[in-house]
This record gives sequence, structure tokens and C-alpha cells, in this order.
Amino acid sequence: MSVHFEERSGVIPCETPWGSWHQTMEEVFIEVSVPQGTSAKEVKCRLGSRDIELHVRGQEIFKGKLFDTTVSDEATWTLEDKCLIQIILMKTKREAGNCWSSLLEGEYCANAWVQDQMQRKLTLERFQRENPGFDFSGAEISGNYDGGGPDFSSLQK
Repeated sequence: MSVHFEERSGVIPCETPWGSWHQTMEEVFIEVSVPQGTSAKEVKCRLGSRDIELHVRGQEIFKGKLFDTTVSDEATWTLEDKCLIQIILMKTKREAGNCWSSLLEGEYCANAWVQDQMQRKLTLERFQRENPGFDFSGAEISGNYDGGGPDFSSLQK
């Protein structure tokens, strides 16, 4: 579901010195630019449920405690075209209100504008899931979207 929504609506990346990261309601995506010609043997990536570590050619790219918990046995990393590492983490809390403000605790934080855009996007993704017949990919949202947006669960159908 989120892949189709992402294809139509784009992503809100948080730029970092090594690449970028972005998120959906369910996943966190990390893209790391590495020197051309890097082989998988030169990559050491450890993906835990609460921590992450990445070394390339013996150099630490990042290491630390994740902003929130993930499902470690569903995390993956790939090396694409010998120049880009893509890491996918599955969030344990998969709702629009779980918008990560940083990749690691206190590191690689989204600035206020990016955080605002991420929260808006996750709220629209939630609306898309709740109303599959409608296309929210180009919608604009204003008002109460912080924390996942308004709660309509008490309304009668």
C-alpha cells in the first residue's frame, strides 16, 4: 500500500552528510552514498531492533541508538550499483502518529520544516489507508496533523 502511495506522492527526505533517510507509516528508508566500486564484502551493517551500525571500507558511517524500535528480523540492506547502500527498517509502531524526528537519538534530526512535511505526509498516508477509494497523493493538509491527525474512530459509519 505505502509503495504505491509513495510512487504518486514522492518522499520527504532528511538530508545527512552521508546521504538521506525518509519514512512511511511502516518503514524507515536509509540511503548511503559510498565510493564507486564498493563491494558487499567491504560493507559491515548491523541492524538491531533498537540500534544500527554501518561501516564501509573500515570507516564508520554511523552507529547509535535508533529513534524508536524496529522489527530487527525484517530489516534489510542492499548495495546497488556498487555505489549506494539502501537500508529498510520496519517500524514496530505503524501509525501516522509515529513520525520519527531523527534517525538516531539526537543525530540526523529533521529540521522543523522537514519534520512538518513528514508529519503531513504520514497523515495523508493514514487517510489513504482509511479511504482506499480516494487518491490523497496530491492532497494538501492543514490543521491538526501533528501526532497523526484527527481521530475519526468514534464517528459512526
